[in-house]
Amino acid sequence: MGETISAEKSSFAGAEGTAAADAAVRDGSGRCRKATWRDFIQMTKPGILISNTVTAFAGFWMASGRTGAVDIPLLLYTLLGTLLVMASGCVLNNYLDRDFDARMERTRNRALASGTVAPRTALVYGLALGAAGLSVLALFVGPLAAALGFAGWFVYVFVYTLWLKRTSVHSTAVGGIAGAMPPVIGYVAVAERLDLGAWLLFLLLFLWQPPHFWALGIRRRDEYRRAGYPLLPVVRGVSETKWAIFQYTVLLAPVSLLPYLYGYAGEFYLLAAAALGLAWAAMATAWLRSDREDDRWAKRMFVFSVYYLTIVSVVLALDTTFVRESVDVPLELERLS
Repeated sequence: MGETISAEKSSFAGAEGTAAADAAVRDGSGRCRKATWRDFIQMTKPGILISNTVTAFAGFWMASGRTGAVDIPLLLYTLLGTLLVMASGCVLNNYLDRDFDARMERTRNRALASGTVAPRTALVYGLALGAAGLSVLALFVGPLAAALGFAGWFVYVFVYTLWLKRTSVHSTAVGGIAGAMPPVIGYVAVAERLDLGAWLLFLLLFLWQPPHFWALGIRRRDEYRRAGYPLLPVVRGVSETKWAIFQYTVLLAPVSLLPYLYGYAGEFYLLAAAALGLAWAAMATAWLRSDREDDRWAKRMFVFSVYYLTIVSVVLALDTTFVRESVDVPLELERLS
């Protein structure tokens, strides 16, 4: 373990000259194209925001089951604050990765990589989103939610993007810490503490992320190699990555059942989580035993992982076990009743 490759590092300091000045770039016809609101939306990675907002909602709803009621204003503030913090992380990820993104076919048309948006503009935009999100969490949700939001943001921007993504095969696993924060933020918004339910959600998302991203990494391994990223399939090869995916999916299957076993969710969730977990583990097993069509298998695994997270999160919210708020009753009266 510990194989690394060096890569050119980006930093918050220094814009890239005048090519992207004032958010303008020349298109194929030679005309100057200015950035639009769509470019700023795309920099926040809407797909990631949507899927992670769903998990934050599931965490909030699961914790609400323990109180027996749902605080709608608190829910809205929690989702808004979490969304803004995640958007900030994604924009700053684009900012720091702009040189690498320009080398990859999948990402070279991003607003920063193509020069449509000036780096300084993106930096200010990302920091403003983060400040707004953390302020919402701190002022309207709670200090613990804000602290977790900052922790996830810091791990994603500095530990994952700026450091490990460029130097270590372990970047995906460590980055899973940030990816697991949204449902935990949703949960502690209600619970106001890190109890068993919060850790179950963290573990579920932490185990989900590596096989999800490694499947994409296998499909795009040549691009990641050219860009200089030491992703697991690039450094260790496809076979070892497939083995790692198998281990995570097999471990995730029983872990996903814990919300039911500890009384946070009902039987409908149990059936859905068991079926999806077994299906994903079976796919990983079949892929591990196959030595052909790795790219096709990787695409199937990636797509299935997206459906897995969405369905499990939605079903967890729908089948959350709500308990009535209990009232202490003297033992004598309880016996008479």
